[in-house]
Amino acid sequence: MYLGIDLGTSGVKSMLMDENQALVAESSSRPIGVSRPHRGWSEQHPEQWWDAVCESLDALATSHPKAMGAVKGIGLSGQMYGATVLDERDTPIRPAILWNDTRTEKECADLEARAPDIRRIAGRRPTPGVTAPKLAWLRDHEPDAFRRIRTVLLPKDYLRLKLSGEKASDMADSSGTMWLDLAARDWSDTLLAATDLDRRQMPMLYEGIDPTGHLRAELAERWGISSRPVIAGGGGDNACGACGTGVFRDGEGTVSLGTSGVLFLATGEVRPSDDHAIETLCHSMPDVWHQMSVILSATSCINWLSKVVKRPASELVAELGTSLGAPSPVLFVPFLDGCWSPRADVEIRGALLGLQHSCDDEVLTRAVLQGVAFALRECADAFRAAGSTIGSLLAIGGGSRSELWLSMIATSLGVDLRVPEASELGAAYGAARLALIAESGESPESVLTSPRIKRVISPVQNLAPAYADAYDTWLSVMPEVRRASVALGNAA
Repeated sequence: MYLGIDLGTSGVKSMLMDENQALVAESSSRPIGVSRPHRGWSEQHPEQWWDAVCESLDALATSHPKAMGAVKGIGLSGQMYGATVLDERDTPIRPAILWNDTRTEKECADLEARAPDIRRIAGRRPTPGVTAPKLAWLRDHEPDAFRRIRTVLLPKDYLRLKLSGEKASDMADSSGTMWLDLAARDWSDTLLAATDLDRRQMPMLYEGIDPTGHLRAELAERWGISSRPVIAGGGGDNACGACGTGVFRDGEGTVSLGTSGVLFLATGEVRPSDDHAIETLCHSMPDVWHQMSVILSATSCINWLSKVVKRPASELVAELGTSLGAPSPVLFVPFLDGCWSPRADVEIRGALLGLQHSCDDEVLTRAVLQGVAFALRECADAFRAAGSTIGSLLAIGGGSRSELWLSMIATSLGVDLRVPEASELGAAYGAARLALIAESGESPESVLTSPRIKRVISPVQNLAPAYADAYDTWLSVMPEVRRASVALGNAA
């Protein structure tokens, strides 16, 4: 039996998988809140993560004690980029600065000035979401906290420390910090020095399929596990989601609709992009990399609308049906947290344009879904400009339950979307697969097989021109939306 744990921004999902890779049980924690004390800030305390993991695993141990007792391997997946800083006692010094925090625009420019070769080494230009500029911000704005830092960990690796006592990370998650030499798959002393850090403050590096330690004996006893399971390197949520759907061969890809929206493409080589804020990262297995573009708000846009109109998000989406119609007469810009990729713009914010008296919940919901689809189209265009070819994509994440939304995205991107079974737990499932490899020594090729496909969503060809025109209009309003965002932000 294998256990996959996925630390998301909104909660923890855990699942048990047997030796045949069948889902045995799953459990989710209560929602985790995000603190936003200032405009553009996004923070969580690491102890919230640990409490959520314990809640999730306690539930599995209660509901499926026999299966939990047989766990031989544990895989970890999690939200990427979060700056988790620990003191000499391994106690968090302050709340973690999360992936969707956009306070570090100045520090990004400073990082490029200090390390002019950063794009070649790290595979991309620095943007506010990644970890390194967050530490530069702490250095400049909270110097007392910065001086106390003995260890910097990513969110899921803080869980690893609590589970095993080991300070370790994997190549895929760590390559998003902008401290990793992407080609060498090792920490870069040059990039660490640019943020006044060094290797002594970094965890040991492993591939995602490697063992990194074992579960603490007292935790094995707590959850009724008969042995001390090995803990695999694991990966960031997107790399693990790709492992869950068997995406690791050159040209294979996914589109993920979770809190954020992610376009992911596996590559057999380091393929950096100088013109766009596209990430090139290590994958969770040796000698494989991937490109990734992230929009910070995807399903969170629907959740936002749900709060505004005071109706459940699922009800709003279901009300639209499953058949794609003409583009919405209202435009929605989904950058509620700013824009990270493919345009690095911390100032721009969301907008609704074209409102009139006849606009109702249905019109607004359709506009929100369409705005996210257009943001993903912008990501896809940036991939293509960087020389990548996008064939069909696997659709994963909670948003993939909406056939209408997938149809809108397929039509906007001009690609087929294949929906695998068990897509909502893709990252936790991928983590469990990595645990199987770490414990058994089986090859990644034999374990990371492609899933059975539940349905295929193809572009609606007769509507493609209309969506292309609507997308061009959406792009054209960006300069004015940005100008207004800056003005309103300065006035706040």
